[in-house]
Amino acid sequence: MKHKFVKFFIWLPIFLVILAILFTGSYAYWIVANPEKTCASCHEINPSHQTWTASAHRDILCIKCHGTAFEGGIHSLTEKSKMIMSHIKSSPVNEDIRMSEDQVLETMEKCKDCHISEFSNWLASGHSASYSHIFLDEKHNTTEQLNFDCLRCHGMYYSGTTNDLVEPVSTEGPWKMKDASRGDLPTIPCLTCHQIHSPGTPATKPDYSNPNIIFYGRAIQNNSISLYNRNEQIHFDLANLPTPVILNGTDTVKTPADPVYRLCVQCHAPSVWHQAGSSDDHTPTGVHEGLSCRACHDPHSNYQRNSCDKCHPGKSKNCKLDVKTMNTTYVSPESPNDIHFVSCQDCHRDGTGTRTFQSP
Repeated sequence: MKHKFVKFFIWLPIFLVILAILFTGSYAYWIVANPEKTCASCHEINPSHQTWTASAHRDILCIKCHGTAFEGGIHSLTEKSKMIMSHIKSSPVNEDIRMSEDQVLETMEKCKDCHISEFSNWLASGHSASYSHIFLDEKHNTTEQLNFDCLRCHGMYYSGTTNDLVEPVSTEGPWKMKDASRGDLPTIPCLTCHQIHSPGTPATKPDYSNPNIIFYGRAIQNNSISLYNRNEQIHFDLANLPTPVILNGTDTVKTPADPVYRLCVQCHAPSVWHQAGSSDDHTPTGVHEGLSCRACHDPHSNYQRNSCDKCHPGKSKNCKLDVKTMNTTYVSPESPNDIHFVSCQDCHRDGTGTRTFQSP
């Protein structure tokens, strides 16, 4: 009996070492191998793999964005174990795999590893607002009651309702988050406007011998830009987003041809009467009618401080004024002359060409 115990203790470390080598080798293979041999071999993952192969991220390994089985800790191992057990037991399998909000936020942390500039710009923009910024805003909550539609733009990946998120749902506060830990989470993460697996081409250098490609003829790429719809729980490509009919009184406004406008207006939308400037709409009318949002607002940061310089000289030839000092909302939010809707009549109200519009 003693001899058997001795042999056991001799062989046990050897067995554990062999097991560790096999496990480490298998794990290393799983990480570096072609996804078709690993992740995509599961029929639940295969549809996502197929879209990835046609995306701008097709040269990037799955683990760069999704991490490994061990990176997610116990949660990740539990999820993987459930998938394996469901196959062993032949129980019904969820073929329609979707990312939870927690997983979306984890993936966003991976995004900034490559898109450092974009992430820092987003962080400095209004689109980085947290749940507490949006749902505990006293001024907004007293003038407009919180409702189920708030999450359409502010919390697209949140699985609950507004009632589950904040209380009370009324115009009388004080308001508080039901789960205080959610207060600092962003309401508009990267995947709100970006579908990582959407069709696109990896970035390449232009053909420097062809001036048309590196100048005006250069195509503007909108790789991965799309809208995540909370109700449908899918992304809609820009090409599939409708161009809204915007009215200025009874006149139809010429909306920007830029497809990104169709994305912006999904949240910065007019009222049900489609009047320009109503609700959260900022579709340009007047002298800026037809201009794209991106003509003035930098992507991600929404920064527009130097946008006037793109089109206007230091001083207008007609008004002899620096447009950046004119009395518009560009200078003062209290101004009645919103830069999105300023018209010729705002400056020349007598119709004679005489300027009646003064600097502040």
